[in-house]
Amino acid sequence: MGDGTVTRIADVDAAIARTHRREWALVVAGLARRFGDLDIAEETAAEAFATAVERWPLDGVPPNPGAWITTTAHRKAIDRLRREARRDGKQREAALLRDDSPPEPTGAIDDDRLRLVFTCCHPALSLEARVALTLRIVGGLTVAEIARAFLVKERTMGQRITRAKARIRETGVPYRVPDREDLAVRVAGVLAVLYLVFNEGYFSASASAPIRRDLTGEAIRLTRLVRALLPRDSDARGETTGLLALMLLTEARSSARVSADGELVRLDEQDRGSWDHVLIDEGLALVHECEPGPPGRYRLLAAINAAHAAAPHARDTDWARISHLYGQLERIDPNPIVTLNRAIAVAELDSPDVALAMVERLAGALHEHHAFHAARAELLRLVGRSAEARYAYDRAISLAVNSAETAHLTRRRAQLAVTARPDPHQNGASS
Repeated sequence: MGDGTVTRIADVDAAIARTHRREWALVVAGLARRFGDLDIAEETAAEAFATAVERWPLDGVPPNPGAWITTTAHRKAIDRLRREARRDGKQREAALLRDDSPPEPTGAIDDDRLRLVFTCCHPALSLEARVALTLRIVGGLTVAEIARAFLVKERTMGQRITRAKARIRETGVPYRVPDREDLAVRVAGVLAVLYLVFNEGYFSASASAPIRRDLTGEAIRLTRLVRALLPRDSDARGETTGLLALMLLTEARSSARVSADGELVRLDEQDRGSWDHVLIDEGLALVHECEPGPPGRYRLLAAINAAHAAAPHARDTDWARISHLYGQLERIDPNPIVTLNRAIAVAELDSPDVALAMVERLAGALHEHHAFHAARAELLRLVGRSAEARYAYDRAISLAVNSAETAHLTRRRAQLAVTARPDPHQNGASS
């Protein structure tokens, strides 16, 4: 095989990957609206991309790849329905192709992807199922990638997604954005899912992409649409504004977050000149806009990120404010991850010894969480307990799913001086 053929295949592979990132959610959402079935939408979209893998190396990349995928997926869906109609004696495809009934109301905003998000985030599903289904159907992640994000087996995750789609079908969940009067009870669940989709993009479990800008960008776009739905004076609008600000301030750091050799760059070591200051300015303005309202989870997280974004240098960070904000967050959303992050702020504000004592108390709740072991390793390092720090790094590396973080933790561990093995009965040695 010559170099020209290899280059062409590489170009086609890149075009297919690019089209998948850009078009997956649009194609699946359009199919779901047209055929009213998530299984058909997802499976025929996947079949269309599989056909592209077969045909594009032979025929060339089409001038409009997204339209090619959409047309191919629609044809496959219609063929599938015709086969089913012949098999069970129904005339479903005839009704499908000659449907003169008025269209179903689509809700306050006519956007296929937003309707798809509200369908996947319906309260008939558990939160875990909503997130998994949104990552699969809207985000286009593979079942294996979602399984890694949830730290479960691929087969388990596949079954979970299948059950979620069956639940939607059995309960007749409508494919629409809720009316404005119904939004209040639905928005909190949607925001939780969009935040987790954003986090999966920003801290991806994909081995080939430590940051997935397609997912973070789609989460931001959908959050903007949700915000546009809500009355300006509502608490839901304030929390949605806080989430949008949080996403923008976080996204602004993306270009500085991974080094050229694929290693995570810590916040205090990032080149702040390479941050996206247009996004930062918008994020800061949104934080200011939602500050008068009652403190909510996303408003407080946005304010914490605003404190980081506003510091010209890492040494200028207002750790007292950040620690105070985490304290407020603990009161309204008490969970060990919030406490872990407050401990990191305490280490900067007070001392690593005080912070380490806080972290050690979280061992039971966070023993299987890589962030706990990574934070503990850094604190043990700071207090001079290098041997224990090495074991904590080992545990963090074994649990980490993001390739850039794994590279960073591996380097940090290698920098530790070689020391004697700690006594296994010593405090913390077994973590």
